Amino acid sequence: MFNILLAEDEIALRKLIKFNLEKRGFSVYECGNGQEALTLLENKDTDLIITDIMMPVIDGNALTQAVKSKNADLPVIMLTALSTIDDKKKSFEDGADDYLTKPVDYDELELRIRALLRRYGRVSKQKIQAGNTELHFPTKTLKIDSVIIDTAKKEFLLLFTLLSSKGRIFSRAQLLDEIWGMDSESLERTVDVHINKLREKIVNSDVEIISVRGLGYKAELK
Repeated sequence: MFNILLAEDEIALRKLIKFNLEKRGFSVYECGNGQEALTLLENKDTDLIITDIMMPVIDGNALTQAVKSKNADLPVIMLTALSTIDDKKKSFEDGADDYLTKPVDYDELELRIRALLRRYGRVSKQKIQAGNTELHFPTKTLKIDSVIIDTAKKEFLLLFTLLSSKGRIFSRAQLLDEIWGMDSESLERTVDVHINKLREKIVNSDVEIISVRGLGYKAELK
């Protein structure tokens, strides 16, 4: 389970964000300002930080600067009501890795979190076991009945993403953003092509990739 430090001074919103992230399988430490966040970081194993900007004592930008000066490999997501280009520029210059504006879209927040965890290698220790199928993230290795199946990197990441949230429906746009990147010029049809190739390779697997008409794809055990 990944540990997220959430810094947000509005208590009701903080509790709501914590509730929604825990529903998605994350462990959440919460605090009300940047100073409390820095104290928690000294005592808690943290994989990612989500912080508001406008907070008392130490604000989100100052918190990000302090965090990145000590550990550049700890990802930080700004989650704030501030939405101007200057606000975003300031946060990115201070070291933020991603920037989302309120109100919170929890599906998008989860996608951004998981993308950053992969980018920073936080999932490098993860292994997924689903029936006779095993995915080992560090080596991008797929095994079915202990036999290594040759997969392209994007095919592996597709299956890993779907199985990380087994049963959840991902739209083509979500998968495209998640695996090819927000700035990719690839078309949604690219996802279909990779899914079809992947299905051929996992025909003997206990895992099935299901098309959900009009919505996208999900992975389930047969």
